[in-house]
Amino acid sequence: MMLCLYLTLTHWIVSFQSGVSGLKPDQESKHTILIFCSSIVSCWIRHKKEIVDGPELWAESTDRSSTLVIAEAKPQHTGRYAVVVKDRRSSAEHTLTLSVIERPQPPASGPVVSLVSANSLVLSWSGPCYDGGSAVLGYVVEVKSQGLVESVDWSELATQCESTSFRVSSGLQPHREYRFRVRAYNAVGASKAGPVSPVVRMEEKCVEKPKGEEAPQAYSCVTINSSEKVTDHYSLQERLGMGKFGLVFKLTHKETGRIYAGKFYKGRRAKEREAARKEIELMNYLHHPKLVQCLAAYDHRPEMVMVMEFIAGGELFERIVDDNFEHTESASVRYMHQILEGVAYMHQQNIVHLDIKPENIVCVDTTGTSIKIIDFGLACRLYADTPLKVMHGTPEFVAPEVINYEPVFLTTDMWSIGVVCYILLSGESPFQGNNDVETLALVTAAQWEFDEESFDEITDEAKRFISSLLTKDTRRRMSCEEALHHPWMAFESGDLATTRSLSKEKMKRFLARQKWKVTPQHRAFIRLRCFVLDTFCVCVPFLESRKEHALLSLERKMQGPPHFTRSLEDQAATRGSSARLSCHLTGYPDPEVVWLRAEEPVVESPTVQIEYEEDGRCTLVFAKVGPEDANVYTCRATNDHGEAFCSAKLKVQT
Repeated sequence: MMLCLYLTLTHWIVSFQSGVSGLKPDQESKHTILIFCSSIVSCWIRHKKEIVDGPELWAESTDRSSTLVIAEAKPQHTGRYAVVVKDRRSSAEHTLTLSVIERPQPPASGPVVSLVSANSLVLSWSGPCYDGGSAVLGYVVEVKSQGLVESVDWSELATQCESTSFRVSSGLQPHREYRFRVRAYNAVGASKAGPVSPVVRMEEKCVEKPKGEEAPQAYSCVTINSSEKVTDHYSLQERLGMGKFGLVFKLTHKETGRIYAGKFYKGRRAKEREAARKEIELMNYLHHPKLVQCLAAYDHRPEMVMVMEFIAGGELFERIVDDNFEHTESASVRYMHQILEGVAYMHQQNIVHLDIKPENIVCVDTTGTSIKIIDFGLACRLYADTPLKVMHGTPEFVAPEVINYEPVFLTTDMWSIGVVCYILLSGESPFQGNNDVETLALVTAAQWEFDEESFDEITDEAKRFISSLLTKDTRRRMSCEEALHHPWMAFESGDLATTRSLSKEKMKRFLARQKWKVTPQHRAFIRLRCFVLDTFCVCVPFLESRKEHALLSLERKMQGPPHFTRSLEDQAATRGSSARLSCHLTGYPDPEVVWLRAEEPVVESPTVQIEYEEDGRCTLVFAKVGPEDANVYTCRATNDHGEAFCSAKLKVQT
């Protein structure tokens, strides 16, 4: 791969063929930057540290080029590399990603067998913890009959299973015993065999599924459909909710009549579209009954839609405060066990959720006690050689390492689970301050205690469980597997200490506070980001701070109030036709845009949509205008430096 930096008299123009390189292990790798200028210096950087020449990795530089040589590519060389070049007048930096791919690790768990009948069963398993640097394409399912001579080897049942479950419907004999195992494969090849299942004996009759046990679900990987619209297959129903990403609508499948939820992303900017693609990609690794499933995805610019399971039961905490619903410590154990099951599966894939909170724990239906975890918009995959630092989260539930802008780990989720458990049992939040700054300070100091009144009837095992999660040292914090094996998880529903009804009054007050917070959730993210940035700027090394000051200087030059380079114009449309009111907008930071009908904010719906393009074009789209749409419309843009307006009249002709 060759990247070229061309230097003009006034600025650098970067041109490159690809920002990502994939290599198989043991291949030699050379990454060359051709620099058409003189009197320059350059350096290569990996993980924010300058690369020092060594036997495995070294730089070769001349007055016209700089080459990074990796003698023998290995998985530990995977990561982001940057080259910085400088002459007397200017400098430039370019970043690329190197991926060293190999076969994936074996599946993390052996197949679990369910629905055993005379000659069929369903297998389900966990994917590999590491995919080898290349996406897992599928699985090979193998079977071995017990009791036969040792020379009989494993035979293949399926060679291209695309999900983490498989129905075996032929080839099995009644009264015969079998064992199963699975291999994962990617573009390089197949992994070693994963753990072997326990011996399974085929019976004459189907084993009855225990009451309350969830039926196994067939999973499949979702590919984004860019050739069709979501409305080609689903009918749009009422709006279910909204968030920082966009809107959620109820969907009905046109052929089957089944109900789903459609997560409509704004998708008007590159970063929004990339976030949507990342969430969809990660969800292909999260096939578990305690995690909400993505069933389809559509990309029809500027709209991106994720079709999800429709979960009708509502938020868990809302269910608990219902007067007709029993709330005990024993029931809380069951809820926490389900949460841990779902998070444990995520952690087996080396994926961290980073936004575990009550709103993201929902009930499957309106009568049962089964729950699912939702919203993987902030989830990330962790890599051993690439520390991950994030600046997002909800102040009450975020872990100290996030606020301190330190690397996050799988145990970062466990802190949030500890906070959820504390609230579940007491109705109070352990770190709730008078404002977000106070809350973040309490979290950073890890200052909390068991309120004597709230925890008077809670068992000591429950308190020890919470204490093992709300510890600042990530190394001492319980892992998900350790939490699942904690003594508190073994409490039975008949234990006297855990069957007393818990008060719901504090829980009701907690939910009321959440609903009456004045600022929307995304502003809490912004405050957290500012808090972390302030902390981070004090701690960065001297060289990093110099680079930061340069970036801040450029940032200041870009600042400016909103300005309409093209204003709205009056439009006349025939009843039943479509109409568009468009304007062009500039300003930095990117202005927040609000559309008004007369003096009231315009609410998006299936017939009225708001579009915002990266070039600054703002458009109000009417799919089918009616007499009620005739009015004066205003586009209002606001940022830290000012506010701007422009208005136009829409006339509807009958």
